Amino acid sequence: MIAQPLPSPRDRALDILWNLLLIAAGSMLTGLSINGILIPKGFVSGGVTGIALIIHHLLPEITFGAIYLLINIPLYILAYKNVGRRFFIYSVVGVCAFSAAVSLVHIPVHLDDKILAALLAGILFGAGSGIILRSYGSAGGVDILSVWLLKRFSISLGNTILAINVLVVVMIGCLYPLEVVLYAAIFQFVATRVVNLVVTGLSQRKAVFIISPQWQEISQVILSDIRRGVTVLEGKGGYSGQQEHILYAVITFREIGVLKRAIQQIDPNAFVVVSDTMEVMNYRIGNQPHW
Repeated sequence: MIAQPLPSPRDRALDILWNLLLIAAGSMLTGLSINGILIPKGFVSGGVTGIALIIHHLLPEITFGAIYLLINIPLYILAYKNVGRRFFIYSVVGVCAFSAAVSLVHIPVHLDDKILAALLAGILFGAGSGIILRSYGSAGGVDILSVWLLKRFSISLGNTILAINVLVVVMIGCLYPLEVVLYAAIFQFVATRVVNLVVTGLSQRKAVFIISPQWQEISQVILSDIRRGVTVLEGKGGYSGQQEHILYAVITFREIGVLKRAIQQIDPNAFVVVSDTMEVMNYRIGNQPHW
């Protein structure tokens, strides 16, 4: 095995700077969502953010950022012990940046329609959380738990966040009118979908099965043009009884268009199945968590 060269000090510095910029940009968006929409509209949220908002409503003299910071302490113990030291350090930076953004970013968002406000809040919050999770850390709260579950059990970030947030929203339904809870449900659904899109949307891997008499030409396109591995499987037609060659390959979301156009040019009658993958482990095509 050829040893990989160590990154230079300049590369390490750029990598740290990039991660800090992601955390700062994501924190700004989440702060805008909370101070610009959630708090002024009296909306509630799920997870640690929802708990912190409830405490802030009950004790307005304590800032939301301070409450959020205190609630995160046990979750950071989990991050340090079960995810990793790098994730822990960047998450500490993330929660500090998030708390600072919530304390400093006060840009009013003027929307009279509460449904539109809930949708926009979900988009902003989900995009901000997703951008932070694109870094080596998180903004604390449910994000830490979701990253741990993803690494341990391959449960998607969005599903964990949605399940926990729905549970919290149901619990706080006893304290708020049903209308407020429904707005919170809209906010949470949109936010979790946007988180999944930002974090895993462009890294989605596609599994492709191709049956064609021109399988050799198509496999050469995958190997040479797309530069991905391909496996040739031996099969037999259930109706015709003829021997078939089945190509199996895993490619990225961005490469699927290139492959489909090539197949159309080589054999328009080819039988092609494209399916989503949950997780791929490989040093070249894998989409393992980066934390």
